[in-house]
Amino acid sequence: MSERSAAADMSRRELYTLFGALMLTMLLASLDQTIVGTALPTIVGDLNGMADYTWVVTAYLIATTASVPLYGKLSDLYGRRPVILTAIVIFLVASALAGLSQTMLQLILFRGLQGLGGGGLITLAFTVVADVVSPRERGRYQGVFGAVFGISSVAGPVLGGWLAEVDWRWIFYINLPTGLAAMIAIDRVLRRHKFPTRERKIDYLGAACLIPAVVCLLLAVTWGGNDYAWDSPLILGLFAAAAVLAATFVYIETRAEEPILPLRMFRQGTFALAAVIALIFGVGMFSGIVYIPLFFQMVRGYSPTESGLLMIPMMAGMVITSVSSGIVISRVGRYKWFLVAGSVVITSGLALFTQLRIDTPLWLSGIYLLVLGIGMGMFMQPLVLAMQNIVRMEDLGAGTSTNNFSRSLGGAIGTAVLGAVMSAKLNDELAANLPGAVAQLSPSEAASFDETDLSAVMESPTVVAHLPEPVRIVVQQAFTDGLDLVFLVAALIVAVTIVLTLFMPNLVLRGAGPRPKDDPEAKAAEIKADTSP
Repeated sequence: MSERSAAADMSRRELYTLFGALMLTMLLASLDQTIVGTALPTIVGDLNGMADYTWVVTAYLIATTASVPLYGKLSDLYGRRPVILTAIVIFLVASALAGLSQTMLQLILFRGLQGLGGGGLITLAFTVVADVVSPRERGRYQGVFGAVFGISSVAGPVLGGWLAEVDWRWIFYINLPTGLAAMIAIDRVLRRHKFPTRERKIDYLGAACLIPAVVCLLLAVTWGGNDYAWDSPLILGLFAAAAVLAATFVYIETRAEEPILPLRMFRQGTFALAAVIALIFGVGMFSGIVYIPLFFQMVRGYSPTESGLLMIPMMAGMVITSVSSGIVISRVGRYKWFLVAGSVVITSGLALFTQLRIDTPLWLSGIYLLVLGIGMGMFMQPLVLAMQNIVRMEDLGAGTSTNNFSRSLGGAIGTAVLGAVMSAKLNDELAANLPGAVAQLSPSEAASFDETDLSAVMESPTVVAHLPEPVRIVVQQAFTDGLDLVFLVAALIVAVTIVLTLFMPNLVLRGAGPRPKDDPEAKAAEIKADTSP
């Protein structure tokens, strides 16, 4: 059987319409991971919910991560069209409800529901691309899709800040027209083309173990070191529950007729290795996206919107190399050395961030961001291709979702753990140097500072900027030292991927790649694909 897809007879217009709609769905899901952050102060002030404000972001991320594996498997069983349309509907309904929220509890619950929909959008977009084009041709298309992540990482904070000034509810309402347009286009194209499905036997027991296992793990790393001590009974209990549920899940998967996560995929050394690499990569990717803006805001005093704009070099690097590496991979048919080079560049970019200081010129920090973006663009899509290239067609959805799940899980764990590392370093630096800074203040300044809520200082760039100069310098230096340690740890973790990618086999991507039926080269491509080994 050739590597041509079930939808290889799509016209050029259908193909490009489908890809445009899929890119819109990916943009919606990835934007909603970052767009809320800059608007949170406004939202909290309107809904009076300071105590629970972090859950507006956390609820979305946890729900997204936990639901990713389910979407992959359901799409293998029921087909891509009904599952991706269901995900879009859930996402849009939750967006409308989030915009209508009158309390923080309502907003948090609807953000969790929104995450359940968002978990399917990114995974299924990559899966549908894999259905429509062969592994050999996926690089150039998925490279463009990968650029969406770079755009959203910058556009999210900027758009969120601007909409907060207009009306924060439009952060959610803006999803509705875009999502509806994407849903109509996807439905029209996929309705006319049949995709393979098989007997529907849902692994309910597996799902009942997987979702709470992921939730327990993410709650443990989110609360640990922040709301509760790492050795507190609650955190230890969550880790224990996650371990027991995960072990039970693996046991169930070995006996299920249609496992959510077919363990046979991991018998392929390339697939198992790529899943581990995706997990580690998630740590590095999210440390760049989350903690670099923190430097711009807390140390340099820029607003969230301005810090988003300062991330443009990273976005540019991701877009350029994601697209260009995809084109090259499609031509040469191999991906290994892009993974190796990308891991080297990402590690180098994170290491460069350890050199950031209060007086570092913006052009130099821009170069560091560009380096990191170049590495991420070279790395992300080849890793997806590696995992898709090795799995059976009937496991394509599950295989693609495994990559996204591993990366998201790594990002959630990495962000939380590195946050605990930074907090510990920050507290140590403040404890050592703050008393001396306060001693330099005049009696009136010292009295005013004593009345300042230190937790508010740690969360507000505006408060830091208006501290008395001796105290402000100490706080900014403490943040700088803390972030130095974060980037150093992240670089050491991501450096492991350099070694792991060297062990990846230099496989040839299967197939010559289908072209639209109205492409004059389609006939020759089909013959070549059918005769390829």
